Amino acid sequence: MARIEIPRSLAEWNARGAEYLPGHLGMEILAVEADEVRARMRVEKRLGAWNGFLHAGAIVSLADTTCGYATVRNLPDDADGFTTIELKANFLGTALDGDIVSVARPVHKGRTTQVWDAAVSAEKTGKVIAHFRCTQMILRGRS
Repeated sequence: MARIEIPRSLAEWNARGAEYLPGHLGMEILAVEADEVRARMRVEKRLGAWNGFLHAGAIVSLADTTCGYATVRNLPDDADGFTTIELKANFLGTALDGDIVSVARPVHKGRTTQVWDAAVSAEKTGKVIAHFRCTQMILRGRS
């Protein structure tokens, strides 16, 4: 496995995910810094559950993407990539329209693991609708 090339601009970060799940769900990366990654996604019927609420999987996908991009941004120089080894979400509410925003911040940035927290909020109200935590394993020397 070759080392992941780290994008240099927001346009590159957004282009990376365009043909993958982030693009299919309509995510937009807003900022990628060493200690914070922000992204948003429009609440649409196609991202909902049949009961009319935003699907938990859509919220988790947004949070996981911000944490994953944060991990890429912070990969050690000798790392080839990473993989998620654990994730957890607590849902506190939902959003029925507008955009939701995820902000990922580090809990631990080590050489073998990274732990990231993300808060997902309804952009209109600022109300946090979910808290998310994931643990990433840093990969090295895979061929």
